[in-house]
Amino acid sequence: MSETVTAAVVVIGNEILSGRTRDANIAFLAENLTDLGIRLKEVRVVGDVEDEIVAAVNELRHRHTYVFTTGGIGPTHDDITADSIAAAFGVGISVHPGVRDTLVAHFRERGMEPNEARLRMARIPDGARLIDNEVSMAPGFQIGNVIVMAGVPEIARAMFRAASSGLRGGPRILSRAIRVHCGEGTIAGALGTLQQDFPDVDMGSYPWRDGGTFGTSIVLRSTDRERLDTAFDRVFHASAAAGGNPVEEDTDSS
Repeated sequence: MSETVTAAVVVIGNEILSGRTRDANIAFLAENLTDLGIRLKEVRVVGDVEDEIVAAVNELRHRHTYVFTTGGIGPTHDDITADSIAAAFGVGISVHPGVRDTLVAHFRERGMEPNEARLRMARIPDGARLIDNEVSMAPGFQIGNVIVMAGVPEIARAMFRAASSGLRGGPRILSRAIRVHCGEGTIAGALGTLQQDFPDVDMGSYPWRDGGTFGTSIVLRSTDRERLDTAFDRVFHASAAAGGNPVEEDTDSS
């Protein structure tokens, strides 16, 4: 069997923890990693504290195939991700001449001063590979299995697209879903038994409410189409037997 490829995300920024900014990158990364056959297994949110960033990255990079970080690579004093990643890998950090030249030209073209703060974005850990940023030109970077991206959603997505061609994927994760017109408690016992029968198929249940009607969506995920379809049939029939009037829901392959 092919090796399972896994990933973790570290979201960096006090603004996320304070609630001032709502993260918009996790769902995007989860969906697009799934499309590549990479399973997102863990997400952490840490503040703008170097020791906490270093600890999170060092723990996760040894547990997963890839670690993606978002946030903290801008021009302000609290943008400390690049320094923290350099510390995590025990390498130096310096101004990348090519990035500096690109940023100077970019800012001058737009009538902006290429001041010291803006040129902080040209500081790259030694040995890192640049990740193109077609939106604002300041690049992300990859060092080892850690991919460092901006927090601004538009820029993070551009960086992910630029980095994705170099990622190693695993078997594609397929899914099917059932909409059941009864509560989770009604089908929990049967679903638990079926999960034991199909340990290679992830089965998740998610309650929904539509006006005065409530029910449960059951999502099944696997890399094996035959096992997925067999498990789906068993869950569908069990839901019908419980009086849930099941209906297959539309779903993509994620």
